[in-house]
Amino acid sequence: MKTSDFDYHLPAERIAQTPIEPRDASRLLVVHRDSGQLEHRTFADIGEYLHAGDILVANDSRVLPVRLHGRKESGGQVELLLLNQVNEVRWEALVRGHRLRPGVVIELAAVAAPLLRAKIVDVLPAGSRLIEFDRPPLPELERLGDVPLPPYIHTPLADRERYQTVYARVHGSAAAPTAGLHFTPALIERLQAQGVRFAFVTLHIGLDTFRPLQVEQIADHQMHSEWAELTAPAADAINASRRAGGRCVAVGTTAVRVLEAASRQSNAIGDLRPFSGWTSLFLTPGADFYAVDALITNFHLPRSTLLMLVSAFAGKPLIDRAYAAAVREGYRFFSFGDAMLLV
Repeated sequence: MKTSDFDYHLPAERIAQTPIEPRDASRLLVVHRDSGQLEHRTFADIGEYLHAGDILVANDSRVLPVRLHGRKESGGQVELLLLNQVNEVRWEALVRGHRLRPGVVIELAAVAAPLLRAKIVDVLPAGSRLIEFDRPPLPELERLGDVPLPPYIHTPLADRERYQTVYARVHGSAAAPTAGLHFTPALIERLQAQGVRFAFVTLHIGLDTFRPLQVEQIADHQMHSEWAELTAPAADAINASRRAGGRCVAVGTTAVRVLEAASRQSNAIGDLRPFSGWTSLFLTPGADFYAVDALITNFHLPRSTLLMLVSAFAGKPLIDRAYAAAVREGYRFFSFGDAMLLV
């Protein structure tokens, strides 16, 4: 298939700039894969489509405040966006500023925070930089950094916790697992009270996950890698729920990637075993899904790997029809937008 097959027209006013309050007041487009029926609901109604014994599997990764502002030791403003951690002091980063060559030292400071220095070590093939800090930066990020919002969001965020899920706990992402932003503690309690179980996986999201493909032939795309983990207790809980007749409902495409990557490591495909490591799994139409029975997801960017994944799960013609209905009915798109439930 071609990348252009996954393009669609989206009016700019459909791109959500701010989160809705409360979180579960967002709209929910329910897509029935067997019949093709579409239902327009509210996310707070999602329990009507879940049953006792189902298990919701969500990504508990937390967004790091990895957008940093500083200045070159020799003068001049610099912006850093940390992408991937190489070791305790080395990171891959996007940089903005003039003459940011290897050897340049950047000073980062904030009120009540000690000075942190970062040296550019190398220019990487994609244009990013390899940065080495004078000490591990993670303890200082909460004071020095800002949470990086996607480039299509232009309105400043009043409360940066609104770009975190209520269950985020494992620091490591450069972007939020946005399908989970719709859950509130009260909604989680209601679902648990009706017999729906929860399990958590971890996938640290890189910014590449949102970038449109740059190649026309999908087969030519080199998928980025992201670090993921499925623990033994989570795997056991998911296996037990499915064996008892419950559905594994993935909360977001990142949870899908963890579950489907884990299912493919075993000779008994679909039998989940613990998994920890990097995954570059790229799911496109025609792919088989061994671990996921239903999916909660947001509306994704045109030409993105995420749109290809949901098209693989529900079928491209049905997703095309659902997206057209969402545009026509005024749904809000992307990170702070509304949700879909694919059952």
